[in-house]
This record gives sequence, C-alpha cells and structure tokens, in this order.
Amino acid sequence: MICAAMLAGGIGSRLKQGKPKQFVKINNKPILVHSVETFLNVSELDKIIVSSPKKCINQTIELMEDYFPNNDRIVVIEGGVTRNDTILNSIKYMKDQNCEKDSILVTHDASRIFVSEILIENSIKYAAEVGAASPVIPATDVIFESKEEGKLTNIPLRKNLCHSQTPQSFNIDKFIEIYEDLSEEEISKLDEAMMLFHLRGADVKLFPGEQGNFKITRPFDITIAESIFKD
Repeated sequence: MICAAMLAGGIGSRLKQGKPKQFVKINNKPILVHSVETFLNVSELDKIIVSSPKKCINQTIELMEDYFPNNDRIVVIEGGVTRNDTILNSIKYMKDQNCEKDSILVTHDASRIFVSEILIENSIKYAAEVGAASPVIPATDVIFESKEEGKLTNIPLRKNLCHSQTPQSFNIDKFIEIYEDLSEEEISKLDEAMMLFHLRGADVKLFPGEQGNFKITRPFDITIAESIFKD
C-alpha cells in the first residue's frame, strides 16, 4: 500500500491571512486543492490522507467534496498537535486499513503547491529501494550557525549543505520500529520524518529536488506564487 499524507494540520499564522493556510486561495484555488490535484495524478498512490485541524474537519471535507466529488482515494483525518503526531495519525489510518508489510507513506507539505508528479514518483521509488527518501536542493547562501543569541558560533561549509523539501517518503514499518526505540527527549526534537531515521543511523536517500517546489509560508510567497501562474 502506498499512501500520501497531505500535511495541512497547522493554522498558518505566519501567512497572516486570517484563516488556516490550506484554505487561502492562489490563482483562485485553495492551496490544499492545488497539491491534492497533483497527487491525484500519481497512479501509484492508493490513498491521499488529508490532515486537518480539528476545528476545520468539516470545512476540509466539504472542500474536498466540492473540488473532487465522490473521490474514494481521498480521506480526511484529524491532524495532530505536532507534525510528528500528524504523521503518526496517517500511519494509524494505514494500519487500520490492514495495509501490507513494507507499505510506504509519502509525506508532503500541502503548501508546496508546485510539486511535480516526477518528484512524487521519485520519492516513492527511492523509499522503496532504501527505506526513506527526501528531495533536496543545494544551499546557495552561506549559513551562519548561532548557538548563542546574536553571536556567530560556526560557519558550516556550504558545499556540504542542502535544503530539504517534500515529498519525503518512507517505509512505515521502519518508521514505527525506530520511533518506538526513541527516548521522549529525542521524540521532542523531531520536526520532520527524515530526522527520525537519521537519529538511528538508518539510510536516507537524498535526491534532486526542484527550485520551484518552495513552501508558501509568508505573505511574499503568495505574491511569488501568483506571478508564476501569470507567466
């Protein structure tokens, strides 16, 4: 079984639109809808699991029904308090469907609306081969590390750095095996799936991402996205 977890469980406060980010329209279409459309074009996916803040569950269900009526590949679930909790909820859904051993979950930031089908397909392929995979793009800026507020403490070599993107994919049985071995302190530090695999030295395949696959986070990102659609 191969499923996609559309991570849309946050409120998007940095976007300053007065509503959860997934409902903000770009090119006259909600952000969440843009991403779901692309994932529906990937035939390998059995289900697209859309997470939602608890208070927005009904609104999210209605949105999916408005744009994708009677589509049984889409399911809406409640997102967790953290990103990691939302991923666990998505895995639970798969387990409740009696998914086969070594099933794959593809996690994606719903606000990366320009994700391509080939990026999704590559993420699935590499996760099947290695166990976990993430697209990345090279760091173009020099990165300053500051372990003390306002003080430069380290400058890592740029050639060794890259920016992670989604879709990130992984074997759910390997994910659960590692998760159950983590301490509470380690779990508290998890802010993305690949970190979990890294904590136990498990292989993670990094493959080329796409510059256009940026995350809509702040108001200026909306301006950029709208301009892309106009080109």
